[in-house]
Amino acid sequence: QVQLVETGGGLVQAGGSLRLSCAASGNFFSINTMAWFHQAPGKQRELVASISSGGSTNYADSVQGRFTISRDNAKNIVSLQMNGLKPEDTAVYYCNAVAQTTPNFSTRRNYWGQGTQVTVSS
Repeated sequence: QVQLVETGGGLVQAGGSLRLSCAASGNFFSINTMAWFHQAPGKQRELVASISSGGSTNYADSVQGRFTISRDNAKNIVSLQMNGLKPEDTAVYYCNAVAQTTPNFSTRRNYWGQGTQVTVSS
């Protein structure tokens, strides 16, 4: 099992910055892709950014150039630096990790954090 704990959400004015972090713990063999998703009220959960174990990144068009995802593989932490925040960024942000509990690929699972609220006021 893998536990993901997010920190860093809060209330910020438009144009401001926030940094989210997510720490993974538990019994796992490896963590593959880590990512941040967000879900606004009444909408589906959407990918914000992802990062592979090798450091390759992918961003939603809406955050490209404003958000930066990074990870510390030694500490199993993924972070999301959010700059130039807009009211439309308001959502619950979820940490996601694809991890294996043994070297067997069949143990690969998708894990989610509990979510952290980000509110951007205009």
